[in-house]
Amino acid sequence: MPGELLVAIKNNQGLLAMGNLIKVLGKDLENCPHFFLDFENAQPTEAETAVWNQVNAVLEEAQTVLAELQSYTGAGQEIREAIQNPGDLRLQERAWSAVCPLVAKLKRFYEFSLRLENALRSLLEALTSPPYAPTQHLEREQALAKQFAEILHFTLSFDELKMTNPAIQNDFSYYRRTISRNRINNLQLDAESEVNNEMANRMSLFYAEATPMLKTLSNATTKFVSENKTLPIEDTTDCLSTMACVCRVMLETPEYRSRFTNTETLLFCMRVMVGVIILYDHVHPVGAFAKTSKIDMKGCIKVLKDQPSTSTEGLLNALRYTTRHLNDDTTSKQIRALLQ
Repeated sequence: MPGELLVAIKNNQGLLAMGNLIKVLGKDLENCPHFFLDFENAQPTEAETAVWNQVNAVLEEAQTVLAELQSYTGAGQEIREAIQNPGDLRLQERAWSAVCPLVAKLKRFYEFSLRLENALRSLLEALTSPPYAPTQHLEREQALAKQFAEILHFTLSFDELKMTNPAIQNDFSYYRRTISRNRINNLQLDAESEVNNEMANRMSLFYAEATPMLKTLSNATTKFVSENKTLPIEDTTDCLSTMACVCRVMLETPEYRSRFTNTETLLFCMRVMVGVIILYDHVHPVGAFAKTSKIDMKGCIKVLKDQPSTSTEGLLNALRYTTRHLNDDTTSKQIRALLQ
């Protein structure tokens, strides 16, 4: 292949690289392993099947969640009319009737985030467990690596939709105000049995986040690391940094990009790359932007900026506003300038 040398290289465990993951000799190889991973066609092996089936059930539901969120229009009109006419009982009932099914939908989204958290945990356990190193896991268990990528893709898709839909916060705020008002007046509302006060409090914290699904995954990953005392933190962060490198190389390399049969795979790669960077930044003690980071942040940001801004502005904003260490003293001025 012109301009490229594709070879199988012994990794640090002494095992040969196999299958569709190919180590590529390229820039900063010593800092960041370069792999090609087939996100489109990876199928589970027998050893992966149990975890794959569990996660797949969650990912199937994820498509329904995204479709419902995409079509979420809110009850803004009904709420405005009810607020402007507080003495009109008919308008109050109309607004309440419009908001209740929407809040039930928001509850389903929140409960799905808990299932997504469990799915992520199962994948992290599978992709970091001894005796294999994280890069070997990504090689051996490509179908699980693909599912991990799909979770990140869903997460950023969900959060982009949520951030651009103020109706979610408005509907839920109106619902909570109405419940509080009626509780003061000793009125019991039917919807309270579905979304009681405790559930409403948890949902309120979830939707108060600018990027609630990313926050869920970040917390889950941090919790996974803290609960697995015998597992070196590097096993988890190396899994994330390797995935970031996989995506960057596939986006940078025309030969790899030409292997995609679906144009959506490009956006998929970008979302996954940004998702693992954010997770890495939340879990690693010094984050993704420090010089010691195993992620080539300049390269990743450049890849995003080389794409049409319509598809990447939300992802660049995710790096600007949902990472923890961007504004640390250890972040170079050059990286900060790139994200201006």
